[in-house]
Amino acid sequence: MPPEVDYSFMNKEFPDKAPIWCSVDLRDGNQSLIIPMSLDEKIEFYKTLLKVGFKEIEVGFPAASDTEYALLRKLIEDNLIPDDVTVQVLTQAREHIIKKTFEALEGAKNAIVHVYNSVSFAQREQVFRMSRDEIKNIAVDGAKLLLELTEKAGADYRFEYSPESFTGTEPEYALEVCNAVLDVWQPVLDRNPIINIPVTVEMSMPHVYAAQVAYINKNLKYRDKVVLSLHPHNDRGCGVADSELGLLAGADRIEGTLFGNGERTGNVDIVTLAMNMFALGVDPKLDFTNMPELVEMYERVTRMHVHDRQPYAGALVFTAFSGSHQDAIAKGMHWREEKNPERWTVPYLPIDPHDVGREYDGDVIRINSQSGKGGVGFVMEQRYGVEMPKKMREDFGYCVKRVSDKKHKELLPDEIYQIFHDEYVNVNKPYKLIEFQLKKEPDGSRSGSVDLEINGEHVQYSARGNGRLDAISNALQKNLGVKYTNVTYNEHALEIGQSARAIAYISITGEDGKVFWGAGMDTDIITASILALFSAINRMIA
Repeated sequence: MPPEVDYSFMNKEFPDKAPIWCSVDLRDGNQSLIIPMSLDEKIEFYKTLLKVGFKEIEVGFPAASDTEYALLRKLIEDNLIPDDVTVQVLTQAREHIIKKTFEALEGAKNAIVHVYNSVSFAQREQVFRMSRDEIKNIAVDGAKLLLELTEKAGADYRFEYSPESFTGTEPEYALEVCNAVLDVWQPVLDRNPIINIPVTVEMSMPHVYAAQVAYINKNLKYRDKVVLSLHPHNDRGCGVADSELGLLAGADRIEGTLFGNGERTGNVDIVTLAMNMFALGVDPKLDFTNMPELVEMYERVTRMHVHDRQPYAGALVFTAFSGSHQDAIAKGMHWREEKNPERWTVPYLPIDPHDVGREYDGDVIRINSQSGKGGVGFVMEQRYGVEMPKKMREDFGYCVKRVSDKKHKELLPDEIYQIFHDEYVNVNKPYKLIEFQLKKEPDGSRSGSVDLEINGEHVQYSARGNGRLDAISNALQKNLGVKYTNVTYNEHALEIGQSARAIAYISITGEDGKVFWGAGMDTDIITASILALFSAINRMIA
């Protein structure tokens, strides 16, 4: 722990602006793959990063791999680097590696040469078996060579230095090495060097790392001319927290990867970091509005998988299976339609799924044996325009749960609709409606006849009642011997236009007190209502 740490940065709620983002997918992310990306795959990934909005991209370690060397040369020779984009290359602080890196950079307009050496106690003692001064001299000599070769090339390359294994290093010593490097570079405002503080291995709680960053931020030389960068890994699962607290502690820049790819447990996930800012109302300056397309590209070229529960990007992160969650989401969506609020406040959804290219239909609410009436009703309404009465949604919800439980699987929207149609709509056994003819009497009542088929035989009954539905109901109860009370009725259009279908919903209460629902669909709303009555009666008998 560094001495005299000011923890006042912990009082801030969140960073109030986006940091400088640097993608290290093509280097750090690529070196962690079982099968590294090909040149063509790297070019596709690079173009995607440009589309997302990255202005600094670490394209590789040119001295370490023929493919990475070839990538940099292709980007330069084919003029694939926009004027407002800077490519970054990594090199160890070793003379022959630095010189080969500069060969690969020839002709680059905007470039950052990122040099590093390990400074941790364990590396000094076990790997290099060198003193503090000897390790510091490696960094200083590397910094001098970068300066010399840049001047020789007549270029304006910017420089970055990383004290690798910072988290295993005494903070005062890491600061000493960084300041020695800056003394060589003598920073000026138009070529701000970068001091990058890597969490090479996550070894502490996030607030401890942030305190170390705050210490560097306060004591770094030439601070107003230096970009303070972070490169968090995720060994303790705290990469995002390290980054957010590190930004509060004074950092200006983040190096990371899409979806947290990288050695061991990976780097910090820039998608999660940026979307966390977005969810709090801060523009991250990166475009993730088509997350499914981004995930598809990433999985294809890296052969990695974005976990279904990966924040913001996973296939199931907006999906509710739980009945109570689905009900709250459905009601929240209806509230938004009614009130049109300025801010997104739907229960269980931290952001609007549309903001990352996801759909409510099929992404937000999916149905299995854990689901309830709210979710089933939402799917039917969103996908098919079927707005069941509340009590009918509950009845249908139990019906769907039984089917899903029996099949032991998720039910897709078309399967749910088919269950609804088979169970409730135009049910015609044992009684099938053939036709009806009713006329209005002087007293306002309706009279006429209803024709139906029973077990293959055609029968006709006279009908009379206060209205059409009442007349048919009276005829059926009188002639078929069915008994029910408490008829409820709802209806609405399913489509718009002259040939549009209507749907009617009817419930009846049997002699045992049980409620039975039926639905009718037809281009004529009166016919639909009578079909709904037949459906309810047939379901009661069945």
